Amino acid sequence: MNFIADVLIIGAGPAALAIASELCQRGLQVEGLASISPEVPWENTYGIWGSEVDDLCISSLLSHRWSDCTSYFTDVPIPHKTDYGLFDKNLLKGHWLSSINSSKMVWHLGEAAYIEHSQFYSSVTTTKGLIYSARLIIEATGHQSRFISRPTSETIAYQTAYGVIGRFSEPPLKAGQLVLMDYRQNNLNITESNNPVPTFLYAMDLGEGVFFLEETSLAFSRPVSYSELYSRLYQRLTKFNISILEVKHEEFCLFPMNLPLPNLKQQVIAFGSAASMVHPSTGYMIGTLMRRAPILAEAIANNLSISNLSSTIVAERAWASLWSDELIERHMIFQFGLEKLMRFSHSQLFYFFDSFFKLPLPQWSGFLANTLSMSQLVGAMIRLWVISPWIVKWGLMRLKGKETELALKSIFIHVAKG
Repeated sequence: MNFIADVLIIGAGPAALAIASELCQRGLQVEGLASISPEVPWENTYGIWGSEVDDLCISSLLSHRWSDCTSYFTDVPIPHKTDYGLFDKNLLKGHWLSSINSSKMVWHLGEAAYIEHSQFYSSVTTTKGLIYSARLIIEATGHQSRFISRPTSETIAYQTAYGVIGRFSEPPLKAGQLVLMDYRQNNLNITESNNPVPTFLYAMDLGEGVFFLEETSLAFSRPVSYSELYSRLYQRLTKFNISILEVKHEEFCLFPMNLPLPNLKQQVIAFGSAASMVHPSTGYMIGTLMRRAPILAEAIANNLSISNLSSTIVAERAWASLWSDELIERHMIFQFGLEKLMRFSHSQLFYFFDSFFKLPLPQWSGFLANTLSMSQLVGAMIRLWVISPWIVKWGLMRLKGKETELALKSIFIHVAKG
């Protein structure tokens, strides 16, 4: 049998590097298995709120930071009065690789075919027949993970986006501005009667005449196609007689927002999208990775140091650190919120967001970043109810689909804890 590492990580994306870095810093012997090198550049962009960056002390990893952050749900702009940042992907990757490389972590290129478990270790066999063994295996390959079991669901909602980084005939937004959400439909050839699926523009000035524009659907069980998003983005530009002079990069995003939580008793640990860590109401995850990776790594390191502790017990305790009862409860509330947003009409959606961003900054930003405690989250929801117009309250009161089930499960967990 090959040398048994402490931890073998499957994957080489942000989630894999985040947890690998934390495990290496704790002196564990970590190996990686991925179909591509961790040095390969990442395609997609990653945004984060300035408050999260400051709390994590990683502002040096940003390529851009905007103070002029605005959203449009009508023609009256809503200033967010807080900063928003965009990661420099190379700096972010280098941040994690620095501790990984200094620990001399070994990466294996290959694709996992199957995993076998014994009492004190697990073994991964690749498609080429190579075997790698470790006390614990972590899969961080994204939402299409092969080795993580979870309940099946026929109502998975996907967020999709099509974006362009390039130069334009006219500036598509003000200099130094970031538009978080532009839901105005008067720039598109659609109405509530002929198309029930609203999309929004996410846009930013990258400086030196370069802009990033991305047409995004929040989340729907039938994902909005890239061709439809492309068409809507170009409709917005045409409305203002703006054309694209140069395309530097195209971005395509599709990921599930409400993937069921994994089975928390399995011997393989998941991290990132594979662990359903995408915020169900917003789609954000990078800040969550950075906050929860140290907690998971600490639990794994502490339990691997206990002699004669089986890998099954180590895994069970790792899962408990990753998904505490409170985190599960909050996750269900966010899923409940997503179910509501998907059922809102155009008008309800616009009025909802208008009310949401009228909450005190710590409440709405904490909701988006998933940094509120359970009591703080409930407080924010009560306040949102109070300040929302009746068109929103009526939508919140109507329970359809999975909403009742999610509400009852959240109440059950809360009562069980108490």
